[in-house]
Amino acid sequence: MQPTVALPESVTWRVQLDRAMWVAGVRALMLQALHPVAMQGVWQRSDFLQDPTGRLLRTADFVAATTYGSPQEAEELGERVRAVHRRLAFTDPATGAAHRADEPGLLVWVHCAEVVSYLEVVTRAGLRLTRADADAYLAEQTRTARYVGLDPADVPGSLAQMRGYLARMRPHLRVTREAELTVRFLLWPRVPRRLRRLAPLKPLWWPIGALAYYTLPGWARSAYRTLPEPPGTQEAATLGLRGVRAALHLTPEALYNRLFDEVTVRRARLARLRLEAVGYDLGHGFRGIRTTRRSHPDPGSVPRAAVDG
Repeated sequence: MQPTVALPESVTWRVQLDRAMWVAGVRALMLQALHPVAMQGVWQRSDFLQDPTGRLLRTADFVAATTYGSPQEAEELGERVRAVHRRLAFTDPATGAAHRADEPGLLVWVHCAEVVSYLEVVTRAGLRLTRADADAYLAEQTRTARYVGLDPADVPGSLAQMRGYLARMRPHLRVTREAELTVRFLLWPRVPRRLRRLAPLKPLWWPIGALAYYTLPGWARSAYRTLPEPPGTQEAATLGLRGVRAALHLTPEALYNRLFDEVTVRRARLARLRLEAVGYDLGHGFRGIRTTRRSHPDPGSVPRAAVDG
């Protein structure tokens, strides 16, 4: 039987199986939108505005495949992603320059905005990680970056490297009209036709969108200025994030899995079979395997601004 891409003992499992990842994924999109060129690629060549849930579910499937999928599953999905990127060309209206979606500089930004958001949101929501754990997570994710066509050596693999990268990127980031519209859309997205039956549940999205916005770095919120931020907002956001995480973790797995596409649920079933075949006990699910096979982390935790400073 093939092994999984990341072992259950890895930090990747602890971070990316946490259900606060729903907020983290939306936060990543808001952060990515601050790169003007990357934003144009999404704006001109993506179906994101027509099918926002589809974009999130595709991202969730990529996370699943590179967390607990087999190497073959991850490589096949990575090849499809790389093939799509190779075909996507667009023009930066500010400069007239032609770009491709698979330019390394754009891919590195998208990757870093994602993994920073995953790490910071999940730890702020209550997952306890040491600084060494955070370094290990970013190092593990350099290998994941290979699936989208990046050289792992070109991707920040520690907190210090990530801080340096983000500091170098800050002068190149700004709020464009497209970025502002994207953030507003993410706060209250259109319900796709195929999900019209769920339209009455749309108000449940608001906490996800608002928490994603309020967990952005301070400099990003200051640039967007989309939502008001009276005194105490950040403290309330932390409490709200922990409450949403707790509620999601209390959701029965059978019900929770309905949030995902069938292909992602099928990956989980196959991963269970692979892990059971090599002796893991999944009686308490994926999260149970993580807590039984690994000792609890030290009391020290990673501050929510450990990466962004």
